[in-house]
Amino acid sequence: MFVDCVDIFVSSGKGGAGAVSFRREKFVIQGGPDGGDGGRGGSVFFEVDNNSDTLSKFRGAKHYKAENGRPGEGKNKTGRSGEDLVIKVPAGTQVFDEESGELLLDLKEGKHLLFEGGKGGLGNARFKNSVNQRPTYAQQGIAGQKAHLRLELKLIADVGLVGFPNVGKSTLISTLSNAKPEIANYEFTTLVPNLGVVDVGDFDSFVMADIPGIIDGASEGRGLGIGFLRHIERTKVLLFVLDCANYRTLTEQYQNLRVELERFSAELSTRPFGIALSKIDIAQDLPQSIDEFLQNLGLPKIEYEGSVYASEGIRGELELEKTHQALFVLPLSSALGTNLSTLKLFLSKALKESQK
Repeated sequence: MFVDCVDIFVSSGKGGAGAVSFRREKFVIQGGPDGGDGGRGGSVFFEVDNNSDTLSKFRGAKHYKAENGRPGEGKNKTGRSGEDLVIKVPAGTQVFDEESGELLLDLKEGKHLLFEGGKGGLGNARFKNSVNQRPTYAQQGIAGQKAHLRLELKLIADVGLVGFPNVGKSTLISTLSNAKPEIANYEFTTLVPNLGVVDVGDFDSFVMADIPGIIDGASEGRGLGIGFLRHIERTKVLLFVLDCANYRTLTEQYQNLRVELERFSAELSTRPFGIALSKIDIAQDLPQSIDEFLQNLGLPKIEYEGSVYASEGIRGELELEKTHQALFVLPLSSALGTNLSTLKLFLSKALKESQK
């Protein structure tokens, strides 16, 4: 089961108490204090697990606690430190404080410290001095830190697909990449996000993310797509997939998607984007509908190899500061493979320009 948001309770270990002890040996008169220090409590770490892609294991276990430090002992023996707690999560997980909403960790790779364990208390041997030769007190260990956390998984991808249900996003990603999503002729076939690696030539590639389709009113909680939009928040370039054979016009699809995207995240809505017009192999009145769409967007029509329309920017240098304007508009057919190679090149170039 795919789970991308959970809440858990986490606490580091408490430090062990210092010992109150006095040396007692035969032939040793007034041996003095020899109470050892308490051990340090275990710390809490988060570690990226590259073999995991869901937070489902946290649904059945809510409380995670590092081991407490052991108390000190006589003969100046320090208590054993508590074992650290290492929580493994998928790459792309963000750790928030549930109460304040503060982002504590953004985990992409490696191992990161969240809470240190409490310090162990000092034993009574530490308090001996010329004035007090027989201290009868020791420190208690310091309590560990604890918090109510929210874990959110945001998949790490370069290109994110945005579109209504059943417009061909899953077919497109399965054709371009190694992803194997479920594909069927009904809406909401895609129930979970999918990632795929798209190869561009022999030495270049990028990661594409497909999320469940967005519907009208998604920003108000309708449908599935809005719940998964967080998975394309990290993407550098968005690809709007519009269905040429849909009962909605291309302009209506595009405008509705932009509205839902802006309501979800103003920052995400300003990302560089391209537009793919899918299912041109079964669409009717294709040239007219594409011309009307380009005219409504204020983009010039450019015919390229007889079947590709694009804005001027993609033919020359991409102007990524004009984030409100599409980098390209590209009709394609996943079933026939029409313009898929061109789409790879356009997206690859857009990603390279976005990194400058």
